[in-house]
Amino acid sequence: MKKLIYLDNAATTKTSQEVVDAMLPYFTENYGNPSSIYEIGTKSKAAITAAREQIAQVLNAKPEEVYFTAGGSEADNWALKATFEAYKDKGNHIITTKIEHHAILHTCEYLEKRGARITYLDVDENGVVDLEQLEKEITPETILISVMFANNEIGTIQPIAEIGKIAKEHNILFHTDAVQAFGQVPIDVDACSIDMLSSSGHKICGPKGIGFLYIRKGVKIRSFVHGGAQERKRRAGTENVPGIVGYGVAAKRAADTMKERTATEIEVRDYLITQILNAVPHAKLNGHPTKRLPNNVNISFEFIEGESLLIMLDMEGIAASSGSACTSGSLDPSHVLLAIGLPHEKAHGSLRLTLSEETTKEDADFVVEKIKGIVERLRSMSPLYEDFMKKSQHNK
Repeated sequence: MKKLIYLDNAATTKTSQEVVDAMLPYFTENYGNPSSIYEIGTKSKAAITAAREQIAQVLNAKPEEVYFTAGGSEADNWALKATFEAYKDKGNHIITTKIEHHAILHTCEYLEKRGARITYLDVDENGVVDLEQLEKEITPETILISVMFANNEIGTIQPIAEIGKIAKEHNILFHTDAVQAFGQVPIDVDACSIDMLSSSGHKICGPKGIGFLYIRKGVKIRSFVHGGAQERKRRAGTENVPGIVGYGVAAKRAADTMKERTATEIEVRDYLITQILNAVPHAKLNGHPTKRLPNNVNISFEFIEGESLLIMLDMEGIAASSGSACTSGSLDPSHVLLAIGLPHEKAHGSLRLTLSEETTKEDADFVVEKIKGIVERLRSMSPLYEDFMKKSQHNK
C-alpha cells in the first residue's frame, strides 16, 4: 500500500488520539442528557462546562460567551442572519469581502433578497482588505462588518485588530469567520475588538459536526434554532456532548502546542514554496508571502488544469485541493483567486497544499518531485503551452 501524504488540512484534519480518548466515555458511559437532573446527566453538563471554559481561555473570552453549534457554517449563518434581524431598526447595511467563505457569501445573498444592502470589499493582489475603503463604505445604516480572520484558500491573514478598531469607533458590530485561524494563530477577542467569531472543531484535530459562535456579552442577537432552553436559550437542541468534549480538548491542545507546532509548519511551508517555485517554471505563489497561515501553500501553474493535477497527485498518494472549483461540479474558477486579480486560465491551474504538524521536508521533497513531473506531462499535452514555447523561441 502506498504511503498517503495528506496535504488538505484546510479541508479537514485527522482527529487526534487524545481527542478521541476524551470523547469515547460520552458515547458509552457518561451518555446522559445534559438537561437531566440525575447524576449521569449532570456529568454530561459538567463536561460541557469544562469544554466551554477550555475554548474561552484560548480566545481570552468569558465561558458564557461561547455558544456551541453544529459547525462553522451554522455559526456564520447565525451571526449574519440574527444580527440583520435584531438590528434592522438601526439599518440594513452589512460590509464583508469578496473572498469570504461561501457560508458568508451565500448567507449575504439570502439576506439581500430580504432587504439587506451588502457591500463586498475588494482585496489587493495578496488578498488583504483595504482599510481606507472599509472606512469609506461605512454609513449610518451599517450594522455589521464581517471579515474572515484568515482565508481558507490562499491563507492570507487580515488586519483584524485594525478592522475591529474601526468597527468599534463607529459603534458597528464586528464578526470574523475564524474557522481557519482558530488554533493556528493567537486570537484575543478583546484586543481585536471582536463581537462575534465563528469556528469549527474539525480544522484543529477535533471532531466534525461541532463548532461555536463567540458572542460578546451585550450583543443582542436572537436564537437561531428554536425549541428547548439549551445554550442559555440561544441555540435549542440536545447538545452534542462527545463533540463538545472533543472540541474542548482539541482547542486546549492547539493552544498548548501552537508556538512549537506552527514554527515547524512555517519552516516546512516555506521550504515547500521555495522548492516548487525553483523546480517548476511559470508558477506563482498566491496570498501574502509572510502574513499567511503557518500551514498554507497556494500556487498557480500556467498552462494546466488544476483538476488534472489533483487527480494525478492522488494517484501518487498525495491528497491536495485546487483553487479551482472544478471538483465541485462548477466550471468557474475560485472566486478568491479572481478577486486577487488572477485571470481565469491561471486561476484554473492552482493548487492548495495545507500541511499538518506531521508533514516533513522529506514529504515536501517527494511532493515537489511529483508536481514537477506531472506539470511537465500536462504541459506537453497543452496547445497553449506549445504556442507559448513557439513564441518564446521566435522572440529569442
